[in-house]
Amino acid sequence: MPLRAFLLLTAICFVWALNVVVSRLVVEGLGVPPLAYAAMRSLLVLLALLRWLRPLPASLPKVLLVTFAVSGGSFALLFVGLQDATPSASAVVNLSGAPLTVLFAIAILGERIGWRRGVGIGLTFAGVGVAIASPSGWSSSYGLLFVFASALVGALGSVFLKRIELESIRLQAWAAVASVAVLMPLSLLLEHGQVAAVAAGGWELIAALVFSAGVVSLGAHTLYFDLLKGYDANLIAPLTLMTPMFTIAAGAAITGDRVGPLLLLGAAIAAGGVLVIVLRPSRKLFKPLLVRPRL
Repeated sequence: MPLRAFLLLTAICFVWALNVVVSRLVVEGLGVPPLAYAAMRSLLVLLALLRWLRPLPASLPKVLLVTFAVSGGSFALLFVGLQDATPSASAVVNLSGAPLTVLFAIAILGERIGWRRGVGIGLTFAGVGVAIASPSGWSSSYGLLFVFASALVGALGSVFLKRIELESIRLQAWAAVASVAVLMPLSLLLEHGQVAAVAAGGWELIAALVFSAGVVSLGAHTLYFDLLKGYDANLIAPLTLMTPMFTIAAGAAITGDRVGPLLLLGAAIAAGGVLVIVLRPSRKLFKPLLVRPRL
């Protein structure tokens, strides 16, 4: 891989990591209800990608269900978790998405795994357990349940994503449709104070939405899929493990996360397990979303 491409992928991973920290600041610092924030984010993406909704894809219900799982559904659960969980601990728990994807593929697609990927699955869950047992993880264990649920929903969607024949920009457009259609009613039903929170959020909320919808979804994801066109996923996917490392560093620097040796040890073990998983061959999984199971 040329240096320019590597630096671009590094920047993409940093943007993804920063999005977790920004989301924590919005739902915990500004007090914006998480479902409302996820819905507003998806609405901005939808407005930007309206032209890519035509023509209608085949099996539209399947497209909506799968893209919602790897987009708005997964993000909404993550944002709910970030009300309580730190970005650093969330980054480690989110690594469970890779082994969960493989386990779903075994159960649903008949995927076969060897002992090496079995070891990788075990290492990843062990590392996540170590991170949760750390002071930072244990103090936010309630929120981490939602982060784990986010990884689980994203993993389930990722199993079916490879069967959808749509270019990445159209996947994002339909993901936004599904997310707005589901999350806006859910927010109205389950949350309160959305209008007051949005009004109080002011320019900080606007900046966060522009960053999350524009820079992350429309910018970083588009560039990521462009990289995948030119380079093998077996090379790109392992390098995206920079994302949780950047998230831990950004969480410590910006939101003051307690990053102790136990959390770092858990992160290292889990990342090692994921690395084993993504390096093993598989024809049934969409490998680019093993490390980051959401659009």
